[in-house]
Amino acid sequence: MESLRTHEASLGYLAIWQRAWPIILANAATPLLGLVDTAVIGNLGNLSQLGAIAFGAMVFNFLYWSFGFLRMGTTGFTAQAAGAADEAEVRATLGRALLVGAALGLGMILLQRPLASLALSLLQGSAEVEAMTGAYFGVRIWGAPATLGIYALMGTLIGLGESRRLLQLQLLLNGLNMLLDVLFAGLLGWGAEGIALGTALAEWVTVTVAGLMVLRLLRRRHAGQGAFWCWRRVLERRKLRQTLAANTDILIRTLLLLASFAWFINQSAVYGDAVLGANHILLQLVSFSAFFLDGYAFVAEALVGEALGAGRQRRLRLAVRRTTALAACTALLLAVAILLLGDQAVRALTDLTAVRVAAADALPWAGLYVLLSFAAFQLDGIFIGATRTRQMRNAAVVATVVFLFAWWWLAPTFGNTGLWWAFLLYVCTRALALAVYYPGLLRVAARQGSNVGLIPTGTGDAGDDQVQ
Repeated sequence: MESLRTHEASLGYLAIWQRAWPIILANAATPLLGLVDTAVIGNLGNLSQLGAIAFGAMVFNFLYWSFGFLRMGTTGFTAQAAGAADEAEVRATLGRALLVGAALGLGMILLQRPLASLALSLLQGSAEVEAMTGAYFGVRIWGAPATLGIYALMGTLIGLGESRRLLQLQLLLNGLNMLLDVLFAGLLGWGAEGIALGTALAEWVTVTVAGLMVLRLLRRRHAGQGAFWCWRRVLERRKLRQTLAANTDILIRTLLLLASFAWFINQSAVYGDAVLGANHILLQLVSFSAFFLDGYAFVAEALVGEALGAGRQRRLRLAVRRTTALAACTALLLAVAILLLGDQAVRALTDLTAVRVAAADALPWAGLYVLLSFAAFQLDGIFIGATRTRQMRNAAVVATVVFLFAWWWLAPTFGNTGLWWAFLLYVCTRALALAVYYPGLLRVAARQGSNVGLIPTGTGDAGDDQVQ
């Protein structure tokens, strides 16, 4: 009974909030970096350098978003191993993630010329802007192995519930990056290349600090039980195949997600520059809301993975119910804030009357999107923690198909409103498609003493599981 009370206390609303708020702050800190880069170049550089920063940041955002599976996959496998009290597998999971990240990062460096050529061929800037973007790319690409290593290390920290350490690393990365950008681009006048160099150096310093932090944490958990790194286990073929399969599923899901948002913006342009600008601004409000909702989803990843690893169905249900309740309340507050304060936010971001009018027309749909989106965020977190990545991939495929069909059906008649309706159907379909798989996940959690997800589980506490 004491063990059960302890578990329930760790799943209390206050305990969940204490794990979520550092993640929310860490997420919110990221856009500040882009603002500082823009401010430095915007005040001390020229138009070509500013365009190069915009293009270069967009290219790397796409690349690194695509490799976000390193963070997500590592979190789920780590949380399950921790729940099963298999510390050797916790370390092996990190080892596999670091190997994959290093291989991808080195591959990006070796293939930097064709990657840069491909990226520049898709952009439509002046010859001077494209030349500066190429120079920016050629410097920043050297930080790729460090960035992907950071993803793996942060996935480990989230999987172990160490969200405050995650915040410390994010603040280190962004703070150092800002200082170096001001030094190189501002004081030394190195322009876009100075911004790229500052970012790459900040990434290498951060991955070093993160590596030492995680190593110290894992050594404490290891407590001298056998060899710290069992490379035979790290390189076990079955585990590597599982890791690569999960990462591939998440990669497909992420690319479809990016493609859907890109399609939304691209189709916004059909209705004129004012609508394009308005939808872009409203998506910034949606993205800001995502910082908060992602915090609960990240906590759900860790708690669900731990519960599955330990084979405790009741703990899983409790984690899902309480993180989702907090996410739903937060989504409601954010949606109300957008409806009440959205006009002021739009006015602060643009003084163009046509854009303001178009944004006011679509503002209710942006608020409704935020209200409904929490379900998709939460289910993503639940399925990442459970490492049920094939289901995530399938849900993304279904949601994308529904989105495109709804756009084809609604947009010609209702214009931008029809586009927003299709976008609402998209986020609802993401959630509904995953919800169909949720009962199966619960059945897996109920199998005591068997393989749960992709990690062998412990026996769990029978009393903990029998309470429904």
